[in-house]
Amino acid sequence: MSPVPKFYITTAIDYANGEPHLGHAFEKIGADCIARYRRLRGDRVHFVIGMDEHGQKVAQAADEAGVDPQQWVDGIAAQFEAAWRELAISHDDFIRTTESRHAHAVQELFRRIRDRGHIADGVYRGYYCVGCEAFKLEKDLVDGRCPIHPTREISWVEEPNYFFPLSRFAGWLLERFDAAPPFVRPPAKLNEIRNVVTDGLQDISVSRSRVPWGIPWPDDPSHTVYVWFEALTNYLSATGFPDASFTDLWPADLHVIGPDIVRFHAALWPAMLRAAGLEPPRGIWCHGWVNTAGARFSKSAGVKLTLRDAIDRHGPDALRYFLLREVPWDGDGSFTWERFDARYTADLADGYGNLVSRVLAMIARYVDGVVPARPAPVSLDDATDQAWRRYVAVMDDYLLHEGAAEAMQLVTAANGFIEAQAPWTLAKTGATDQLAETLSALADTLATITVMLAPFLPGKTAVVWQALGNRGPSVTHVTMQLRRLTGNRVSRLAPLFPKPRAES
Repeated sequence: MSPVPKFYITTAIDYANGEPHLGHAFEKIGADCIARYRRLRGDRVHFVIGMDEHGQKVAQAADEAGVDPQQWVDGIAAQFEAAWRELAISHDDFIRTTESRHAHAVQELFRRIRDRGHIADGVYRGYYCVGCEAFKLEKDLVDGRCPIHPTREISWVEEPNYFFPLSRFAGWLLERFDAAPPFVRPPAKLNEIRNVVTDGLQDISVSRSRVPWGIPWPDDPSHTVYVWFEALTNYLSATGFPDASFTDLWPADLHVIGPDIVRFHAALWPAMLRAAGLEPPRGIWCHGWVNTAGARFSKSAGVKLTLRDAIDRHGPDALRYFLLREVPWDGDGSFTWERFDARYTADLADGYGNLVSRVLAMIARYVDGVVPARPAPVSLDDATDQAWRRYVAVMDDYLLHEGAAEAMQLVTAANGFIEAQAPWTLAKTGATDQLAETLSALADTLATITVMLAPFLPGKTAVVWQALGNRGPSVTHVTMQLRRLTGNRVSRLAPLFPKPRAES
């Protein structure tokens, strides 16, 4: 008997300098969709998210609020955890970099890097962006400012630091980028990081002598560990490293990140692990930006649309679906209220929700609420089988927007089948055999659509799954396969996605 495949997935840990926004949510929802899909595949999933709570930017935010840094990060972490509960993020661990398990892992990792000869003393002189918590080369600035945080002043810094020889690992990184399967996806992001490494890597400063809010440098308490060098280690500390059991989860199978931190994850992080004698992660997925009015969601960008507004519009499930259907998981996309309302109405209220209501109502009315058997396949069975195969293929490739589209295309096919078969006419004319096979096929297709949509709509699909008479595992824990519901007793539901009342 083959062992259950392990799938360790992470997101970037969120920086604790402000409340959660739609950009944070997009990444968590997408990674959660992948984690839920992999559970449907039967994988042993471990899904980690968390908070990045050290560094100069956090200390400044706490100072501006008039509280100490630990009090500040405790409050911010509580806001993020509440948001992810409401959005049904199914993480297995919420790691915070102020936890002792993380500090222990960080210090052990850096002892290993140092003991293998990859840490040196030096003095850093250069530009520093507090927003990125990173040093910048002059060629990376636009009009003297960081292009990612253009509203922040860039500062010149000179201080004694410890250095990590990142350039030493350039050849190894390029070999990894050229190997199969792809280390970084989508392909455009792999090409981007390959070009960065080919153009030449700079050795980097990995400690700070002027930022007290951080993890003390091993054996030198006058320095703290550079926040990026520390934060990346969360993926390792969440496994229990350095306890020997950490290899039950490590290496990570997928890091899900945003486009502004590709260099840290695809160059610095694997080089750090290589320097310590540890395996690198197996893959990195870089999603795009969610934009509104031409600006990406971030605290520094000043975008006013709040996550609270977006959840309240049509509910958490609808927001999850809209973001993953509307914004390509391998590119950028836009959020507008008009598009959100249109998707909600067309796909959820008039599409999936309407199909659920029609199928359950017809089974209740025409066959006393029990799904009948059918002796032979019908045309809808073939359409369902093909849609299922396409869905699995695109979801295996993490193309979440295409997975949602496949489910909705099958919704359209099922509604079309209803119109073509006209069960109301079959019932009126006494065509009982044809009526039974029609309703049986519709029930099975609806069950399959519900499984397909479960990673996107975990709350609503759980309700439908029960209404279809499934008394075993919830829809989030079934084994992926085409559904057969013969003999199930169904129950009718109130509208899943009620349309807003028109204003008078």
